[in-house]
Amino acid sequence: MTSYCVLHWGSSFARPACHSSPRKTLLCRGCLNFRSATASAVVPAKCPTAATKARRCCACVQAIAGAAPAPPAVEQLTLQPIKRIEGHVRLPGSKSLSNRVLLLAALAEGTTTINNLLDSQDVQYMIEALGVLGVKLEQDRPARKLVVHGCSGRFTSKGAELFLGNAGTAMRPLTAAVAVAGRGKFVLDGSARMRERPIQDLIEGLQQLDVQVKCSSTGCPPVELQAEGLRPGQVTLRGDVSSQYLTGMLMAAPLAEGSGAIDVHIQGELVSKPYVDMTIRLMERFGVQVERVDGLQHLRIPVGQRYLSPGEAFVEGDASSASYFLAGATITGGTVTVEGCGSQSLQGGWASKGAAEGHRP
Repeated sequence: MTSYCVLHWGSSFARPACHSSPRKTLLCRGCLNFRSATASAVVPAKCPTAATKARRCCACVQAIAGAAPAPPAVEQLTLQPIKRIEGHVRLPGSKSLSNRVLLLAALAEGTTTINNLLDSQDVQYMIEALGVLGVKLEQDRPARKLVVHGCSGRFTSKGAELFLGNAGTAMRPLTAAVAVAGRGKFVLDGSARMRERPIQDLIEGLQQLDVQVKCSSTGCPPVELQAEGLRPGQVTLRGDVSSQYLTGMLMAAPLAEGSGAIDVHIQGELVSKPYVDMTIRLMERFGVQVERVDGLQHLRIPVGQRYLSPGEAFVEGDASSASYFLAGATITGGTVTVEGCGSQSLQGGWASKGAAEGHRP
């Protein structure tokens, strides 16, 4: 027989029948009182129906032992109304742009000084991996500055194991970059969470270009590849998945050897157009060409190109983060100047100079 002891705050615990009661099938009076929620908050010091009259029955004891503690008080934050928002805001570098700029600077010819680089775990994993691949980097973290000495399209490492934590913005593009710029056997792995994040679409795309690469049976990292460069060809990628697969393929394609082009066809509607457009525009700033045959549904990248360092590169702030401050200024009639994301932004939806400067319309 299973019975329940209900404590004064209403929590229920399954208990066996009271083995101290005379019939050994019923709960003692103290337990019954708790069950009906009519007893006081304290279990009786002596169980009224226990055989010895000197101790609680087993159900009472179990109720005490299993009682949950009172829930902690919920912390609250009270926001006072603001009549007017004024000031300057400096945005930290965008994570997506930070790792894209990092990788292109590493693949480029020449030295690139990157300013406003985001100081985050994902970016640090990318920096560490590039160092393992033989890229020389000089970082000034307090100044959010990094000097990258490009490898001119060829990593010096002849094989390596790269640990990338849970950094998807490093894992996907680096897989394609190692395939084109590396020579030898490479393994790209990450945290337990990374081993749950899919990469199969990119693996299949690289295999269409005859790259010897594979991932786990779950379609997730670790990734193992025998890097021997890329060749021209046709690639089809799904449009309804992460844009990081397409980003990785696009950034690697210009460095392929031979003559001709790599044609990337998108199957279905491309759902991450702003990120893909951002990648292409950034690649163009590093001196390569991407032909839009059919908008973003069919992209052609001539092979045999080289990335050229622009000398300096500024990592824009995340435009979506700026929108909160600008909206506040608009609502309250104030003026906010946002530094780090201007009218020439690579990010979609950041159109007007007036909005970029943070003035109320």
